[in-house]
Amino acid sequence: MKRSLLFLFLIPFFATAQQGKLVIQGSTGNLYLKHTAAPKENFYSIGRLYNISPKEFAPYNNLALEKGLSLGKEIKIPLTGNFTQSPVTAADEVAVPLYHKAEPKETLTQISARYNKVSLSELRTWNNLGSDALKPGQELIVGYLKVKKDLSPLAVNGTTVAAVKVEKETLTDPPTKKTNIPVAATPVDVAPARETPMMKVNPTVEKKKAIIEDKPVVQKKDVKEGAGVFKAQFAGSGLEQSGMAGIFKSTSGREDGKYYCLQNTIPPGTVIRVTNPANGKSIYAKVLDMMPDLKKNEGLALLLSDAAADALGVENNFNCTINY
Repeated sequence: MKRSLLFLFLIPFFATAQQGKLVIQGSTGNLYLKHTAAPKENFYSIGRLYNISPKEFAPYNNLALEKGLSLGKEIKIPLTGNFTQSPVTAADEVAVPLYHKAEPKETLTQISARYNKVSLSELRTWNNLGSDALKPGQELIVGYLKVKKDLSPLAVNGTTVAAVKVEKETLTDPPTKKTNIPVAATPVDVAPARETPMMKVNPTVEKKKAIIEDKPVVQKKDVKEGAGVFKAQFAGSGLEQSGMAGIFKSTSGREDGKYYCLQNTIPPGTVIRVTNPANGKSIYAKVLDMMPDLKKNEGLALLLSDAAADALGVENNFNCTINY
């Protein structure tokens, strides 16, 4: 199978390819966005743009991954796991508003029914509506597209409101009756506001909490020493691979210590440790996806971002050890 380069998503032209508001299409059970293929785009760059696997939207459009895309091809991007109406996002995501253009005589109730029966109160709040009267062509937020902060140019139009929502719900919880029941030894849901000589934060608990929330516990020394911020999420099970590593260009890692890689046998989202046996240096990188099936990648154990390669002291393909 021949696939185009996955890392073309990092090139700035995507920011100009999708300007303006995202208008949602379809109705409950079959919601989607429309995308027109631009020069140099491929299945994988479009997938990163909308936070969806090509293996999901290619069949949706009756397209074969190995045949590539033609310039100007109109593609439907299904709204499934990348769609929210809470909106709730992971720590590395933002929610990009999706709009509906009101049709003549269309009511807010009809719009609610068309989009998963989203509550009328949320529609009013999202759109600052003083009444339910709508004008033809009026653009209304009816949901959100969840995209990765570091991978999608659409993220510049995103917002994160999950923390506010949780806070409001917490305020409505009934008061808890005090008892003499002992507190659990390792409370993963509650951390002290600040550390004092009599109150030490358990680093193991913090690491578990970070993995659950997909939020790395950033240690300044990890960034300074080049290990990367994903070190806190590493949960190696003793598995190991070795082989030749290639390098691809990335916009991440230089300042924030976020290292990424492409690998064919380790599940996406896994944090791995990559070691350069020549100098003993190691970094921690998150697996994004499989390597593109190209001749230049034959025989490689993984592709590593250039920032990670710099931290390992290499500029070209090199032998490495992978632990995960």
